[in-house]
Amino acid sequence: MKIALEEAKKALDKSETPIGAIVVKDDEIISRSHNLRESLQDPTAHAELLAIKDASSKLGRWRLTDCTVYVTLEPCAMCSGAMILARIKRLVYGASDPKAGTAGSLMNLLSHEKLNHQVEVESGILAKECGEILSDFFSSRRKKAL
Repeated sequence: MKIALEEAKKALDKSETPIGAIVVKDDEIISRSHNLRESLQDPTAHAELLAIKDASSKLGRWRLTDCTVYVTLEPCAMCSGAMILARIKRLVYGASDPKAGTAGSLMNLLSHEKLNHQVEVESGILAKECGEILSDFFSSRRKKAL
């Protein structure tokens, strides 16, 4: 999670929402990314999606059944859907997202019994640090808007 936080700080340096993600296979980081929605003007450029795409490219396969995604914020529906489609084995996230999180907060898409794949979920890892970087970012943006 510390490396995902480093990625979140890279996003912050680019005035992006500070969310970072990594994909790990066999205790090795396969890919890493951070939010790039503003930079790319792409609503799908979430840290998780970018990291999953890169991992698939590097491994030469779309099924990531032996991979774990670490992300600083609980994934949204789009990112959770991508994890299900990629057959990600496990998700580890830091801060919960009560407004858009689909790994247990708003809903639990990742363990929905009617879907063809379920993702193991572990939450709250470095939650304070992951939440603070986001809180500070949005607080700063609100102050600038005044």
